Amino acid sequence: MAVIEVQSISKNFGSLTAVDQLSFSVQQGEVFGFLGQNGSGKSTTIRMLLSLIHPSSGSIQLFGLPLKEHRNELLEKVGAIIERPDLYPYLTAREHLKLFSQVRKKQITTADINATLEKVGLSHRSSDKVQTFSLGMKQRLGIGIALVHNPELIILDEPTNGLDPQGIADIRHLIQYLAKEEGKTVFVSSHLLSEIEQVASQILIIHQGKKVAAGDTDKLLDPNKTIVHVTTLNDEAALLAIHASSFAGNLLPRKDGIYFMLPKHEIPMLHKAMVLADIALLNVESKNSLEDYFLQVTSNSN
Repeated sequence: MAVIEVQSISKNFGSLTAVDQLSFSVQQGEVFGFLGQNGSGKSTTIRMLLSLIHPSSGSIQLFGLPLKEHRNELLEKVGAIIERPDLYPYLTAREHLKLFSQVRKKQITTADINATLEKVGLSHRSSDKVQTFSLGMKQRLGIGIALVHNPELIILDEPTNGLDPQGIADIRHLIQYLAKEEGKTVFVSSHLLSEIEQVASQILIIHQGKKVAAGDTDKLLDPNKTIVHVTTLNDEAALLAIHASSFAGNLLPRKDGIYFMLPKHEIPMLHKAMVLADIALLNVESKNSLEDYFLQVTSNSN
């Protein structure tokens, strides 16, 4: 079942097109990674998913129903944190969860609140006022607020902002737990690509408001499509030799260096061919992480 179904949405702000004909779907129980550079249209898309702003064109369905016509009932099933959460400095963590559960008009028990505080690692500070919290602790509390009413869909925009490495790992484990153990659908946007790579089963990358890549994480990071960065003493001369070689078709059109895409097992042959062509090599580095893939597809879209 598609929990989110987006069809050709665009959002215009005057002459600026922030999101351009974007389509994607998110299935129940999966962790969906949503990636893009600053200004790519990520936050605008998330705000449309939460009906904070409306698309200029296109449609959004949540749980099989059109968001525009069923906004209130659908958003009852959604928990979200967008960038930094708005918190009240003189309220405690526990009081925040009680307050926001009342806003949701949900009957939340003390046990529910305790369980949520435990999930986000704030049990030991539950009675402390938020004005004493670090940025990372405030971020944890924001996630707790998103979870307190037990939503079916959780939308997290940069959930690890302000967290130290242990805090980032804790949020990663929480996301995995919510999807695998509780069957939640998690839509997560983050600039920490290594974290998305570890938790997301599906990935969507947008650039300048448009979709540039989407699919299974494992397939996008296919070892048969390994990115190889070659460093030479003279790139101009090296490129002339490469264009005359059998690896010319593997060369990627990037302006920030010499890059190839090829099966991993062909890297030794590439190295040998460049040596035989008298190319002064400094380094041949294979790359097959999400960060490398992200840089590749966004560079090609400029």
